[in-house]
Amino acid sequence: MKAPSGIEAETRTWHAERVARLTSEDGWLSLVGLHWLEEGANRFGSASDNPLVFPASVPAHAGTFTRKGNTVSLSLQPGVSPTLDGKPFAGGTLRSDVEGKPDTLALGTLRFFVIRRGERLGVRVKDSEAATRKAFHGIPTYAPSAAWRVEGRFEPATVEHKLSVPNVLGEVEEMVSPGTVVFTLNGQEHRLAPVVEPGENQLFFIFGDLTNRDETYGAGRFLYADMPKDGKVVMDFNRAYNPPCAFTSFATCPLPPPQNRLKLRVEAGEKRYGDH
Repeated sequence: MKAPSGIEAETRTWHAERVARLTSEDGWLSLVGLHWLEEGANRFGSASDNPLVFPASVPAHAGTFTRKGNTVSLSLQPGVSPTLDGKPFAGGTLRSDVEGKPDTLALGTLRFFVIRRGERLGVRVKDSEAATRKAFHGIPTYAPSAAWRVEGRFEPATVEHKLSVPNVLGEVEEMVSPGTVVFTLNGQEHRLAPVVEPGENQLFFIFGDLTNRDETYGAGRFLYADMPKDGKVVMDFNRAYNPPCAFTSFATCPLPPPQNRLKLRVEAGEKRYGDH
């Protein structure tokens, strides 16, 4: 069935904006490294004798990240002059993403910053000249269809509830889940449990379905929806999209919890990218 022009136009516009974010200079396609820090000194640079090997554009021995518990500081070799917020950075303590916006250092075309995942601290590295960004060739999608814009009944949690969400690192994060969305497709009732990320005002669904076996990304997809209104939630699966791990091995994506693995084919949204 041909998609109504309104659904098609809205979906195409949304997807174009999504691709623009993905392909931006600091989008997920620019990710070129993720280096986990050991307690104590962690030397970095482009030379292979560094525990943290950065891209070739970085000096052979650029400096040292020092981890003390949950604190990371950076010392630099003479002549290495990154910037922080456009100003020269001579070294010191770096704020990680667990504290909000991390301190992002710029060195040539590189951007790097500290992330925290559970008990791990690491340095994420992005490069606006990354081959993954330059070679991007678009994401195949299913044809937009009004049939996949589904209204569900929202069942709020009676007490504060947390959903156990696994990730590709083998860790499990407890995330706030406000309830469950119950919806019907092809005469069958299904349920999805969203989470709400800190500081966000949308429902975030991490889900899997039977298309993961052959046509969509094997580890599941993501979907956002507006908060419930009059006890209802509209889930537009035309906007189901691939997680960052579909494009790079340096991301730390959440995976669908068991209760969010749908026993149906969601033939909507983004398909598998490349050989992932």
